[in-house]
Amino acid sequence: VNPPLWEIGHVGWFQEFWLLRHLRRQKPLLENGDQLYNSTDVAHDVRWDLLLPSHEDTWRYLDEVLNRVIEPIEGKHDLSKEELYFYSLTTFHEAMHAEALACTRQTHGYPKPSFLTAPRTDQNRSDDLFPGDAEIPGGTFLIGAPPDGPFVFDNEKWAHEVVLRPYRIARAPVSNREFREFVEDGGYGQPNWWSEEGWRWLVTGGAPQLENSFANFFNKPIKHPSQAQAAKEKVEHPLYWRRDPDGLWQQRVFDRYIPLQDNLPVVHVSWYEAEPFCAWAGRRLPSEAEWETAASAELAADGCSLSNKRRHFPWGDTLPTGNEANLDWQNGIVEISAYEAGDSAFGCRQMIGNIWEWTADNFTPYPGFSADPYKEYSKPWFGTHKVLRGGCWATSSRLIRNTWRNFYTPDRRDVWVGFRTCAK
Repeated sequence: VNPPLWEIGHVGWFQEFWLLRHLRRQKPLLENGDQLYNSTDVAHDVRWDLLLPSHEDTWRYLDEVLNRVIEPIEGKHDLSKEELYFYSLTTFHEAMHAEALACTRQTHGYPKPSFLTAPRTDQNRSDDLFPGDAEIPGGTFLIGAPPDGPFVFDNEKWAHEVVLRPYRIARAPVSNREFREFVEDGGYGQPNWWSEEGWRWLVTGGAPQLENSFANFFNKPIKHPSQAQAAKEKVEHPLYWRRDPDGLWQQRVFDRYIPLQDNLPVVHVSWYEAEPFCAWAGRRLPSEAEWETAASAELAADGCSLSNKRRHFPWGDTLPTGNEANLDWQNGIVEISAYEAGDSAFGCRQMIGNIWEWTADNFTPYPGFSADPYKEYSKPWFGTHKVLRGGCWATSSRLIRNTWRNFYTPDRRDVWVGFRTCAK
């Protein structure tokens, strides 16, 4: 996670760099802005030690940048292709950093945002669970973004065919109750469920296994005092879980510990933790092609094969209204049975919103990949990260869609991420 003041200033700098300096060829507004905020050059660890502008000066800088980037397009309805690309890029970048601040608040135990409802502690009904699998027929399906669509990032380009065998995917993410059963069955103490790399991560206290090089936006293992402290403690359960004096499980949500709610999705678990749960449960993680097909596909007229139609969102092509998905900082995490209106054609729930979901796959380029102007967005991270899909409660509805590919190193569990499973 980033220092909040740095993160806010970086959002302004990113807009200035691409919209004023790159697109408009203007001079820098800050004499030392690149030395402070260029995330490609400023190592993640160093950001905590920088002498940053004050809170007031940071906001003045953002105001000036915003006024300058709005002025050339105010009242304009015919943006050039280049303008549309860079204004979209910087808008989505800001939305990503807003979500990153949710991770910051959780990691440091800051209070919840004032506009967010308090987490529920009085309901833990089993009927809030959503069990069972959706059956997806095999066949050929298009994965990735079409060239004729709106702005997409380079790692979504372009749509290409994949061939899938029939499979069964869980209609909902794994719940706290299911994962608690794994924990209480000694799942964190049995190496037979874990991969060699995952077990090494476990016994070293959850320390990152990969090179701690800069990852774009907020996509990097934590490296600050709380990480060092965590590495001294044995990993025995998901992050932010603990037992109270009576032996009952609690979960920290921002600055409060509340009773663990069985009907919420398990969250703040690494890919290394998702993998052994699947082995213990006799299940597996979906590939990202399987995930996207379950979210996007429809049955053909024969009722037993995939049609050629693809949905932009699980529920269809209409933009989210707040009824279909838990996005935009609406509620915090909700029970896995919520948002029925957002079901996919196969009855899979919450494939968009609530929590991000790990997939089985490494983050790799699609066929014919070429980097966009912001070359550091995807290419440096191919092969070292795992793919996540779906977005979480703090994700902006502006940017999420079925083709969106998020990516983190497999040790990351500070983000709002869980997973769903497939039958073997």
